[in-house]
Amino acid sequence: METTQTKLIITSVKNGVMTLELTFDPGNCYTHEMMRQLDEAILQARFDEKVHVIVIRGSGEKFFCAGADINMLKKADPTFKYYFCLHANETLNRLEQTPKLVIAALNGHTVGGGLEIAMAADIRIARKGAGKVGLPEVNLGVLPGTGGTQRLARLVNKSKAIELMVTAEVFGFEKALDLGIINEIWETANTAEFMDKVQAYAEKFCPPNAASKAVGRIKRSVQSGAEIPFESALAVERELQQLLFQGEDAKEGLAAYIEKRKANYTGR
Repeated sequence: METTQTKLIITSVKNGVMTLELTFDPGNCYTHEMMRQLDEAILQARFDEKVHVIVIRGSGEKFFCAGADINMLKKADPTFKYYFCLHANETLNRLEQTPKLVIAALNGHTVGGGLEIAMAADIRIARKGAGKVGLPEVNLGVLPGTGGTQRLARLVNKSKAIELMVTAEVFGFEKALDLGIINEIWETANTAEFMDKVQAYAEKFCPPNAASKAVGRIKRSVQSGAEIPFESALAVERELQQLLFQGEDAKEGLAAYIEKRKANYTGR
C-alpha cells in the first residue's frame, strides 16, 4: 500500500482504489489551500493508470466535511471569495468529469460545502447514525456557492431543492436516502469498519473484477450527457463506446460470455 501525506489531503492507493482524505481542524472544513490540494489529487488520480476508482472521506469519526472554513471567508475580501468559489467549482467539475468512478464515503456530518463535495461524486454511501446532511448557507446570508444549488436540484427536484435550502434544513441520512441524495446507508461498529467495507465495495469496480474503463465511461456518459441536448448526448455515448470496443476488456468480456466463464479484466 502506497501512502503520501500532505498537509490537508491524505492520499493512499490500495488495489486500484485511491482514497482522498479531507483533514482539517475543525470539521474537515476546506480552505483554498485544501481545495488546491484536492484539485491536484484529482489530477494525480486521472493520470495514474493504476487508479481505477476514487474514494473521498473525511478524517476522524465526526465529520465528512462541514463545508468552507468560515473564519477564512470572514477575513477574505470579495475578490478572493469570488475566485475561491470559482476554483472550487472548477475542482468539483474536474472530479465529476473524471472518467473514473468516484465514491463519497460519508463517515460523519456532511453539511454545506461538504455536501457540495459529496454531490460531485457518483455514488454516496453513509455510515448509519454518523451524522446529518444539509445546505444551511442561507443562515449566513449566502447561497450554497460550490455547485449546491445546481446539483441538489438535479438530484431531487427544483421545488424540493429550493425548500431544503431556504429553510436551511439539516437532516439525517435516512431522509437523504429517501430523497435520493445518497445511495446507501451501512451500519458498522465504527469508521474503520465502515471504510473497510467501502474499500471492498470500491474494489468490485476494479480489475480483475470489473472492466474499469467501461465503468468510468458509463459515469462520463451520464455526467456529461445529462447536461447537453439528447442527440449530442447520444453522440458522446457512441464515441465512448467506440473507445471501449478498441480496448482489451471489451474483447475479454465478449469472449468470456461466449465461453461461459468469468471474465478476467485488466483495465485496458
